[in-house]
Amino acid sequence: MALKCAVDLRIPEAIHGRGGAATLADIAADTETHPAKVPDLKRLMELLSTSGIFTATVAKDRGGGIGGDDAVYGLTTACHFLIGRCNLSPMVPFLVSPPIVSSFFAMSDWFRMEPDTSVSGGGGGSLFELAHGCSLSDSQLFLEVIVLDKGRIFRGLDSLVDVGGGHGAAARVIASAFPRIECTVLDLPHVVSQATTREDGNLYFVAGDMFESIPPANAVLLKNVLHDWSDEDCVKILQRCKQAIPARTKGGKVIIIEMMRGSAHGDRKIREMEDIQNVFMLHINGVERGIHDWKRIFSDAGFSDDCKIIPVLGPYSVIEIYP
Repeated sequence: MALKCAVDLRIPEAIHGRGGAATLADIAADTETHPAKVPDLKRLMELLSTSGIFTATVAKDRGGGIGGDDAVYGLTTACHFLIGRCNLSPMVPFLVSPPIVSSFFAMSDWFRMEPDTSVSGGGGGSLFELAHGCSLSDSQLFLEVIVLDKGRIFRGLDSLVDVGGGHGAAARVIASAFPRIECTVLDLPHVVSQATTREDGNLYFVAGDMFESIPPANAVLLKNVLHDWSDEDCVKILQRCKQAIPARTKGGKVIIIEMMRGSAHGDRKIREMEDIQNVFMLHINGVERGIHDWKRIFSDAGFSDDCKIIPVLGPYSVIEIYP
């Protein structure tokens, strides 16, 4: 909640705008904090500094001594994800929004419900729908990292379909980096209708249902799609993907971006992230999977057993599978 407050007040941008270092007075001025509440702002900054979101350095006064309230706040590596072009700050208000928080209060009820029942928040929409709007910044960050460091994944392709690609954040990164690839975003009609569907050169939008059919292409991209679905539904989706791509000898493949459980290799923070995300997925009847889970699904969908796994960020990997 403290981090959400900082994001809402645009504190990271305030510090960044002052060259990466700002006093409490600077932050209060830039965030339009009421003068009577500056001491409370200090308490917020102390908590976020202790938590590793900001740094806090005690400034020296003109006489060389230590100034009492003159801490200078700076940005940590974590905080850089809250500013700039690849900005993940929209995720923070979402994760502590009333529908999300209230759903966890109902977790004990969820365990007693029928397996096909998902928890909905107080806002009336499912958590799956609420999460859809937060994928833009996440998609841009992941794809820019992949294009920069793992760009060979897309080389040699003439066409690609981003299944469940929403408003096209991921596809736009690919289309911009690889102008020769014809990129198509497939999503449900109500999602595509709300997107900025300016078809610019090599980027197109198609309304449809991935359970029914997928437009033909050299490759299909599934970014954080399969973890929303049961094993049986994943098999159905992948079978449609297989129908859409050519044989492996002609370059056909499916590119999957998902969390790979068990990839922590002793890193406690990554393992904790995997477990937290896996519990979070309960509320949309989703699941995070490990390599053995994925391979079983790929096999059931009729794909080759020699998939390629490419680690990207933390527990997330790119998985290439072939018909």
